[in-house]
Amino acid sequence: MKRPGKMLVEVLEELVRKPATLLYPAQKPTMPPRFRGRLAFSADKCVGCRLCVKDCPSGAIAIEKLGDKLFEAIVALDKCVFCGQCVDSCNQKALAMTDEYELASLDKATLKARINLD
Repeated sequence: MKRPGKMLVEVLEELVRKPATLLYPAQKPTMPPRFRGRLAFSADKCVGCRLCVKDCPSGAIAIEKLGDKLFEAIVALDKCVFCGQCVDSCNQKALAMTDEYELASLDKATLKARINLD
């Protein structure tokens, strides 16, 4: 056991020390560079090669053809592990990772998102 005098010094130091946590959600934290949050998709850049679908380890991405040279990405957020492999494998840079991290939902139907960069 520590000496009572030494322990009193530590207790008094803790009383004046700044807290290590944020007052979330009142204060939003700033995300570090290259943070991997929700996916963003740019339909005008997508050529429909589906490399992102093939490289996704969790099978969370689906690319649907809407029209001639027009595609849409559907991401199952409940399956996505936010690894960023789809972004790395996209030759056209149609996918990007955002800093959005508040993705929790009580309804599983809302976790299948049609994503757009716009």
